Amino acid sequence: MSLYYVQKFLFELNRSEVAQAKYHADRHAALEGFELTPEEISALTEPDIGLLFHLGVNGQILMHFAALHQIEWAEYLQRMRDGIADHGPVREGVYAMTGYEGTDAHAASLGQANTSESR
Repeated sequence: MSLYYVQKFLFELNRSEVAQAKYHADRHAALEGFELTPEEISALTEPDIGLLFHLGVNGQILMHFAALHQIEWAEYLQRMRDGIADHGPVREGVYAMTGYEGTDAHAASLGQANTSESR
């Protein structure tokens, strides 16, 4: 697994119009030079927000990637929830280290409604 390279790619993509143009023209070519697994390549080219979250991609980086794909905020959060439901807990990264239990558990800890049940 190469979480570092996934996040490095997304960081560069989020900040560079040149990188974005290259990604829009040919997603696979845009990933050249990054040491990624086939699973990571698939998640970045689909794009699969839920799988990327499960792999450990930081939400601050991931939300800009979602916006690049015109995924609205509520749908972005749902795709993260679905990623946990489909793939299991976050594998590594800050959310795995802190014991992050997902958006619903976080909302409950803040006294907010369970957003996945309200869909």
